[in-house]
Amino acid sequence: MNAPAILTPAQWHARRDAYADRVERLVGPYLRARRSGVKHPVLDFLFTYYSSRPAHVQRWHPGLDTVLCDADEYLALRGYHRVDGGVTAYPDHLVRRSEKIRATVELLAVTAGRSPRFGCFGLHEWAMVYRTDATRHAVPLRLGSAGTDSVVESMPLRCTHFDAFRFFTDDARPRNAAPLSRDTQATHEQPGCLHATMDLYRACLTMTPFLPSELTLDAFEVALSARELDMRASPYDLREFGYPPVAIETPEGRAAYAREQTAIAERGAVVRAAVVERGRALLGERVAGHLTG
Repeated sequence: MNAPAILTPAQWHARRDAYADRVERLVGPYLRARRSGVKHPVLDFLFTYYSSRPAHVQRWHPGLDTVLCDADEYLALRGYHRVDGGVTAYPDHLVRRSEKIRATVELLAVTAGRSPRFGCFGLHEWAMVYRTDATRHAVPLRLGSAGTDSVVESMPLRCTHFDAFRFFTDDARPRNAAPLSRDTQATHEQPGCLHATMDLYRACLTMTPFLPSELTLDAFEVALSARELDMRASPYDLREFGYPPVAIETPEGRAAYAREQTAIAERGAVVRAAVVERGRALLGERVAGHLTG
């Protein structure tokens, strides 16, 4: 196990405060509106689908092998204990997370090893409302039900992400290029997928508090961009929320979507590589003697 870095109060307060400033720039107004009970059809997803609370984004963690001096406030958090000189994340707590972390790292690694695909054009959201009157958000469909169905029928469905596919309507599932299941997730997952990129945030939550929060916020930031493109390219009309549509029913819209998707995938690749590296370190020599299996 590496010798821990010891941070003085001034050092870790500076990192924590810089982190808080970054969170404020990203989602400060949204989080304040959320506390007042305001619903948001785009950003709420990152806190509902991932079972994440605002505190998961707002709270700064230094990561494993770091001792915080004069940081008794962290003793109230799961995964921390007192050591000589201060407070640190507790390796024994990592033992209980090891198999979940291992599965997460393996999925991220196999995803990173594939070439990204950019031909889905965000049609998964359209497939979730295909031939049904039940929409997933309380906002109108931009083209109406008939127009939405027509778009789905005009292009092939090429979804590779099971957690999107499982919300397809019964009529939409047979239209997908391949049937997807949880058991075959590792076979189909690929790094061009917006949802696979969003899931980097969930991967970081799985490794909390053992990852530095700066990396978790990197994942959250790219997930935020992916979610915004996801919904701008969706069949929903979100202009009143400040999201101009990416009209994927047109050649120009599909080209715009592919450009933005590619840029997000490139950002996600950097974060994915960092999370895999950190995750492997958690499961390897840095905690040797603490983990089994």
